[in-house]
Amino acid sequence: MDKKLVIIPTYNEIENISRIISAVLALEGSYNILVIDDGSPDGTADAVRSIIESGESRLHLICRSGKLGLGTAYLAGFRWALDNGYDYIFEMDADFSHSPSDLPRLYQACTDGADLSIGSRYCKGISVVNWPLGRILISYFASKYVRTVLGFKVFDTTAGFVCYKREVLQSIDLDDVRMKGYGFQIEMKYTAFKLGFRIAEVPVIFINRLEGSSKMSGSIFGEAFWGVLNLRFRKFNKR
Repeated sequence: MDKKLVIIPTYNEIENISRIISAVLALEGSYNILVIDDGSPDGTADAVRSIIESGESRLHLICRSGKLGLGTAYLAGFRWALDNGYDYIFEMDADFSHSPSDLPRLYQACTDGADLSIGSRYCKGISVVNWPLGRILISYFASKYVRTVLGFKVFDTTAGFVCYKREVLQSIDLDDVRMKGYGFQIEMKYTAFKLGFRIAEVPVIFINRLEGSSKMSGSIFGEAFWGVLNLRFRKFNKR
């Protein structure tokens, strides 16, 4: 059976973490979870540790000293996944904006021939629930900007709901990934594309978080804007 790992970065997700863990572990297919917590003061890591200590062997935890950025959390998770022999590695938020029930659909897209599958909000129109209109427009046109500047045909380039085949992450020089915020999502997808990997978009409905607060900020979009321009002139080589 394929070894599957869902990486969930957290910062102050105490309202959601136990429920999202339960929902993922309840899926058929033996999904494992790696929570990467950036020093949440609300006890998120303690809640995860308690579940592990209760005997849940499919749950794992990395604790970091502070808010070091979404991108660095995923890079740490990717390295851990490769070191521990996982075949399919997923990115997923803790707040139920990404539905656990869609994980098998992302996995299926990769077993059907894709090297990287994206839970896409925009490949079939706009599929977002409870987001403010302003944020929908920013996110939608950010992806349109990426497609225009990079000639990249993916509709949802900033999506954080992704499945990678092991071979993709092995081929990318993770030490050379430069963007740390949501620009990281663009950089990873574009790098995979430039290295010749096949990308599939799976339509999903994105539901704005009901518990906890968003980590989005203007600086995140600023990094992505300038980072995309730099990507246009980068050279990409497989490791």
